[in-house]
Amino acid sequence: MEKKLILPEVLAPAGNFEKLRAAVRFGADAVYLAGRRFGMRQASENFSLEELAEAAEYMHSRGKKMYLTVNILPHGPEYPALREFIRECAKIDIDGYIVADLGVIAMIKEINPSADIHISTQASIVSPEAALEYIKLGATRLVLARELSLKEIRAIRDRIPEHIELEAFVHGSMCVSYSGRCMLSDFMVNRSANHGACAQPCRWNYKIVEEKRPDEAMPIVETDEGTFIMSSKDMCMINHVGELVDAGISSFKLEGRVRSAYYAAVVTNAYRIALDGLRDFVEAGGNMLDYVPDPALYAEVDSVSHREYATGFYFDNPREDSKLVTQPGYMREKAYLAVAEDFDEPMPENLKEIEVNEQGKLYRFRQRNKLVQSMTAELLTPGKVGVPFTVAELYDGDGVAVESAPHPSRIFYTRVPFEVKEGDILRAE
Repeated sequence: MEKKLILPEVLAPAGNFEKLRAAVRFGADAVYLAGRRFGMRQASENFSLEELAEAAEYMHSRGKKMYLTVNILPHGPEYPALREFIRECAKIDIDGYIVADLGVIAMIKEINPSADIHISTQASIVSPEAALEYIKLGATRLVLARELSLKEIRAIRDRIPEHIELEAFVHGSMCVSYSGRCMLSDFMVNRSANHGACAQPCRWNYKIVEEKRPDEAMPIVETDEGTFIMSSKDMCMINHVGELVDAGISSFKLEGRVRSAYYAAVVTNAYRIALDGLRDFVEAGGNMLDYVPDPALYAEVDSVSHREYATGFYFDNPREDSKLVTQPGYMREKAYLAVAEDFDEPMPENLKEIEVNEQGKLYRFRQRNKLVQSMTAELLTPGKVGVPFTVAELYDGDGVAVESAPHPSRIFYTRVPFEVKEGDILRAE
């Protein structure tokens, strides 16, 4: 019998409030974030206790959920401060705590018995047996190890209670270490990956030195571009959402708390559109395994900063294909030009007479990167892929006609031939 479609949530990264708002505006059902300590992404801005409370109110007022990462592997001396942090968090309406350590699980259940516990991917759940043991400890959701195939995920789904949710990473950075549990950064630069401070030494280039010739460093060459013996490709499953849903995944997790608000908006929007398309396809009588998303969605996620894409280990064994990059660095993303905002602000008097004409309407934007008159830009709005248009007119914040807008954070006006809403993004074509 064909499975009934239960659409998974789109779970977006929120490294700060700007990224949180972008993710929600572009279709996230939930976000995951961290306090200033005890999360696995200390390089992101993160949230104070006051900001966590504000974020929870923001999310819940919009019918969305907020999950807090407390997924470091803490040492004994860290527990007093961690206990105080959990006590303060218990005063905030948090929808789930993402946790990797048994001691932290016990502490949260002691302080806040009603808290939902989500077992982090750091716990490396790779079997039904491990899943069942975490469920006995009170887990309501399992964030699966990234090394699992779809077949293995189905096996876990079939063995655990129906009400237990499965979450899995479907997009973003991968780690060469098993589910991110790594000591290399700690050893190299005294920055613990298991405390959220990874320096990513796996992305560095290395050379070999022979003992008797210490001054003759030899590069480890795999290609003409250099060596990539530990640097993983990024994951991208945008073309396989039907297979992920069929395997029983309840939450599509997007990696990227350290990345930009533009990244959060574009990737969230793409997966939102893909899943909504899957729903429409199935409701029209299609089999979810036959669903092929619009190819434009891959072009969307290709427009953000990323390493080479691959499908993780959903279809491949890590022992046979470790998904290492073949070229250095990131694919450069399209320039994030501006965001539409403050529509309630009065328009300069001299622009009111020409606000609307047959070529469209003048809209107010806050600049992020330089744009110039006559260039082709794209407007990105929730639920749609980028739509191009020519920047035919430019006016500064005072309504003076200009040939370019070169100053970040300044207000400018430009005419757009279709409707623009607050929060929409302008980017280079």
